[in-house]
Amino acid sequence: MDSTNVKKGAGGRKGGGPKKKSVTKSIRAGLQFPVGRIGRFLKKGRYAQRVGSGAPVYLAAVLEYLAAEVLELGGNAARDNKKNRIIPRHLLLAVRNDEELGKLLGGVTFAHGGVLPNINPVLLPKKTDKKEPKSPAKATKSPKKA
Repeated sequence: MDSTNVKKGAGGRKGGGPKKKSVTKSIRAGLQFPVGRIGRFLKKGRYAQRVGSGAPVYLAAVLEYLAAEVLELGGNAARDNKKNRIIPRHLLLAVRNDEELGKLLGGVTFAHGGVLPNINPVLLPKKTDKKEPKSPAKATKSPKKA
């Protein structure tokens, strides 16, 4: 038997049968974020000597949850402003008005986000609570002319 006569299918498989659909780590985990890429970044970044198989799955799930949360709140802010498209201003309003996200992203600057609408109460005009009572005697009197 000569090994040169053995025909191999695509990808070095024997038999050349139909290729199976690849199942990614993200599909196995039920996530949209790329588990394999995050794992590669964890290894390449040298955050630790070794990276477990569950670490990139967990990190991808956390990142996906945070992204979904910010986008949902940004979409609500866009709808409040009668817009169909989320712009950085909507993301800023969403993040700054949410207590937990505001704490997480406290030091983050949003490009073209602006600032939260806020007027210091000291700068507002003072309201006069004194209502001058209109006495009927004063209202009917006319000043005397000299």
